[in-house]
Amino acid sequence: MKLKKNTKSSFATILLVTAAFIIVTALNSAGALSNLFQGLLVPICAYMIMALSLNLTVGVLGELSLGHAGFMSVGAFTGAVVSMSLTGTVSSSLLRLVIALIAGAVVAGIFGFLIGLPVLRLKGDYLAIVTLAFGEIIRSLITCIYVGVDSRGLHFSLKSAEALGLEAGGRAIIKGPMGAVGLQKISTFTIGFVMVIITLALIFTLVDSRAGRAIMAIRDNRIAAESVGIPITKYKMMTFITSAALAGMAGVLYGLNYSTFTAVKFNYNTSILVLVFVVLGGIGNMRGSVIAAPLLLILPELLRGLNDYRMLIYAVVLIVVMIMTNNATARAAIAKLTDRIAVFFMKRKTTENSATEDTSNG
Repeated sequence: MKLKKNTKSSFATILLVTAAFIIVTALNSAGALSNLFQGLLVPICAYMIMALSLNLTVGVLGELSLGHAGFMSVGAFTGAVVSMSLTGTVSSSLLRLVIALIAGAVVAGIFGFLIGLPVLRLKGDYLAIVTLAFGEIIRSLITCIYVGVDSRGLHFSLKSAEALGLEAGGRAIIKGPMGAVGLQKISTFTIGFVMVIITLALIFTLVDSRAGRAIMAIRDNRIAAESVGIPITKYKMMTFITSAALAGMAGVLYGLNYSTFTAVKFNYNTSILVLVFVVLGGIGNMRGSVIAAPLLLILPELLRGLNDYRMLIYAVVLIVVMIMTNNATARAAIAKLTDRIAVFFMKRKTTENSATEDTSNG
């Protein structure tokens, strides 16, 4: 069976993530991972989704966003409120997590739409500055919000937790500068892996579709795309909303991995960190984002024992990764290797299927 080049590349990326999940799960089951690395598993999945979603905006659409952590924070706090509100009515933690993920994605997508209306009419540095402002405004607003829940439903206030007027059995979920508190940690590495696969499948499907080709045409030459009748605003909005929704989903996954978190975690530095994942992995290269995010999150922890040389080694690794992922020859060699692996597994699967059919016919 002959596959298209893009299909083989997409399959190789999904296969790479699946193999990594199997290996890490086996190591974790065998007790080979420390508590520190076990605690990093869910955040790694969340940041992989963040890197992929931002790469959709930066690499596929060609627009620079510096406030992507704002969408992540919207999703995280939405997920916290939804999850805690359903604690008494939905006993299954998995079901609550799924509902929270959907709610976080929807609310972040709505924010993406509202922000995209004025922002996507801008270009270049102006768009980057406005998205940066959005991220900081969202962070500032969340630090002023108090949310609680009791038998009468949700309560909101901009003054204090006492102003919520909760009943005796009520619970404050968001306490302004203190952030979300008293959460149940229901995010799991398995769900994180599933969400990464869903994100990859969604992005690959979008990029390979007619809409994806229109989006890349806008990236390559906006004037030429507009001249042949491609609706610029429509496709830019589609990409921006999808990217925001995926970031919101990553925020839910990240937030519900902790018992408490604050809005400060989703500041400008987080947006820049995710942008570093995208740049080092290769702009527009989804496989590179999948590799760069866990590598750059784990590396500082691996180098903690080398106090005098830790930052030097980290800087050298960053330079090597940037050269490897942004050099055409190196990227072609890596793609060729992974494509061969994908073809090998596809041929093996086809052979096994043929053997099964022959056995059943015989």
